[in-house]
Amino acid sequence: MYRFIPLFFVCAATASPALAQSQTPAQPVRVATFNIAMGFDRQGEMAEALEAGGHPRLLQVAETLQRVRPDIVLLNEFDYDPDVDAAALLMQNYLADGLNGQDGISYPWHFSATVNTGEDSGLDLDGDGKTGGPGDAWGFGHFPGQYGMLVLSRYPLLEDRTRTFQQFPWSALPGARQPLNPDGSAFYPPETWQQLRLSSKSHWDLVFNIDGQQLHLLAHHPTPPVFDGPENRNGLRNYDENRFWKTYYEAGSKDTPWLLDDTGRSGGIAQDARFVIAGDFNADPLDGDSVPGAMDQLLDAAWINNSCLPASSGAAEASRLQGGLNEEHSGNPALDTSDFNDRYTGNLRLDYLLPSANLQPVDCGVFWPAQGEPGHQLTGASDHRLVWIDLQL
Repeated sequence: MYRFIPLFFVCAATASPALAQSQTPAQPVRVATFNIAMGFDRQGEMAEALEAGGHPRLLQVAETLQRVRPDIVLLNEFDYDPDVDAAALLMQNYLADGLNGQDGISYPWHFSATVNTGEDSGLDLDGDGKTGGPGDAWGFGHFPGQYGMLVLSRYPLLEDRTRTFQQFPWSALPGARQPLNPDGSAFYPPETWQQLRLSSKSHWDLVFNIDGQQLHLLAHHPTPPVFDGPENRNGLRNYDENRFWKTYYEAGSKDTPWLLDDTGRSGGIAQDARFVIAGDFNADPLDGDSVPGAMDQLLDAAWINNSCLPASSGAAEASRLQGGLNEEHSGNPALDTSDFNDRYTGNLRLDYLLPSANLQPVDCGVFWPAQGEPGHQLTGASDHRLVWIDLQL
């Protein structure tokens, strides 16, 4: 099930080639991703917080958006509830009024849809010999919609171009990295492996009309590569969830009957399309527990423009002050986007905006103000930080 604001839909057919060439935005388009870590413990709790207003961390999220002012933003870990217009409530009760000297902000278009978290599979996916519970959902979750996704936009969303891959089977991905037991046998029985979905939440291809030009937002949120056993099922799933976009690009417009979206449409993305892969990838290129190369397969791709590396003074400061495992990390601490337990995990670079090679980044950054910098008090909103990039189309 999708949730749109249909009043503002603009069909792709309305943008002629001449219009696309003559209406290039004078200002860059700012795209952002922010894991707000707002996965509540109880179904309906997010709706209650949105309706009541005044939730402390949602107010911090709202002020962060008002300060950074992205044109398009993906919010990860925003619980999905099909019975609530969450975007409207978020704008009405949190974003419309300026906070702490900021101006209010409005997003006329939004997208949300069902995700795999909390959706019971009816199978024993965690290998404990039982069925039911969060570990046997298609994606780990205590109730349907937990840890969902929400996209907000100032630009029109092209409804007829929207694609979701929530139900795409993991086994259908070419070269799928099937988890194995230490003795080499398959962790999942064949009938389970054939049904198991790749996405722990979903993969979305959303297309926006930016003053006559089209921009794809490829949104996802792979599973953390931990909380499993020697079969490394979550690590391998994380690797392949990130690899999905590589396959999606390389498939292009070729005949790929195995690459089906949730409506049955086949094929990947046109190789001349402009896109940004966005989300909490749950993989650091140098540190942490992800499978080696999980991020390199995207960061090193010739069809990705990785020239602008989002950084912040706050991340470098936090790594220095917190110490612990951060002192053993190999990556540049200024590039970190998450703040975790410094004894067991440390801070990592997990959140990304990866534009296609035919897009030109103008600027980028991570909203992680250091002590004494404006907005530092907002770093408690989440254990992740908002990442933004300005793109000239």
